[in-house]
Formats: sequence, structure tokens, C-alpha cells
Amino acid sequence: MVALPDAKRHAAQVVRRLKAAYPDAHCALNFHTPLQLLVATILSAQCTDVRVNIVTKDLFQKYPDAAAFAAAKPADLERAVQSTGFFRNKAKNIKACCTALVEQHGGHVPEELDALVRLAGVGRKTANVVLGTAFGIPSGVVVDTHVGRLSGRLGLTRHTDAVKIERDLMALLPKKERVDFSHRMIAHGRKICIARKPKCEECPLLTICPQIGVAAKHSMKPGVEPKKRVARTVKS
Repeated sequence: MVALPDAKRHAAQVVRRLKAAYPDAHCALNFHTPLQLLVATILSAQCTDVRVNIVTKDLFQKYPDAAAFAAAKPADLERAVQSTGFFRNKAKNIKACCTALVEQHGGHVPEELDALVRLAGVGRKTANVVLGTAFGIPSGVVVDTHVGRLSGRLGLTRHTDAVKIERDLMALLPKKERVDFSHRMIAHGRKICIARKPKCEECPLLTICPQIGVAAKHSMKPGVEPKKRVARTVKS
């Protein structure tokens, strides 16, 4: 990254443009309660949000609260979440997590990062999702695949480790922007800044993006024509 003052100015520009481009960006997981968001986020590991939303539509009716999840038979819970992948481990974590919620927190999801990360299946990313989206607490920055990839591409970090990326972003972003920033970066990563074929010509960040790691054919700036290849005659 560049010097911190310049990096903060660059980050502020990114925040402004993402806010203008995605004013209504929000969490793609369907939920009504903090517990539902917690369970959905656990299920979202190595699974699409679309698939998780399909599964949780019936899951949350069958298991309406933490006590119901805690009392669930492992085989029943495994069948219910099977299509999300890694279903045995996910079912085990959800049951253990909800058992701890019942026994230690009165069945409620705690609003503290340290308490959340002590729950089965809950890491810092999941905790940040729940705190930021369900409670409006900007405990950190959610760094998923899109946020990590785009942060590097935009020059907001040099790291590839999620913890180090989050640390860099927390140093650059005001607390009030952290929750929405992640939602907007995810939306931008899915719509425009695609991993292999970014739509740079459509990108609202194009004029401020250093396009780190972007192939030359995708990195054209406005008004710049790509160089034409000149055919060469091969002498025998």
C-alpha cells in the first residue's frame, strides 16, 4: 500500500463511488433474527447464498429457535442441510453452537465478538457478519473471497491472508462505513469486478483503480485504445 494518508484518501474515494453505485447493497442471506443469520452464515461456508436461502426457508420453520436446534437429532439436521455441502460438520457445529447459546446466553446470540468466536463453527468473519448486519455493530470488516480479492486489486492491501486484509481495511475505513463497505464490495465483485473477466470498461471505480493483477486486455483506461498487433513475416 501507499503511505497511510494517501491510502486513506484513496479508500475514501472507493467508499464514495461504491456508495453511489450500490446504495442499497445488503446481506444476500435471508434472515429475520440474529440466530437465523448466524446459522445461515455457518451454512454459507463453501456454498452459494442462493443455495443457503433455499435450505433455510424450511430449516427455520422446523427449528425456530436455539433450543430447537440444540434438541435436534444429528441425522435430521444433517439431512436438512445436506445440499449446502460439508453437511455433517455444519450440522454438528450448528447443534453445538445453539446448545452453548441455550446454556450460556439464555438462547440469545451475544453481541460481543469474543463471546461469538467461542461458539462452535464461528470464526471472526462469521462474528463480524452477525454483529454488523444483525446488530449494526461495526466490530470489524467482513473479508470474504470478493472483499479480499477486490481489496488487493484496488491497492487497499498487499496481503492475501484474511486477518491481515481486515487489519489493513480497519486502518483505512471509518467505523460507520465498515458494514456497508463489505456488502458493496461483494456486490461489485459479483456484478463487475469478476475474478477472471472483470468488466473494467463498465466499472465506476476505473479511473481510481490501479488494477493490480488484472490482465492487460481488461485494464484499459477511458479513452485509451488497445494496441494493435502487427503481423510479422517469419523468415524460413
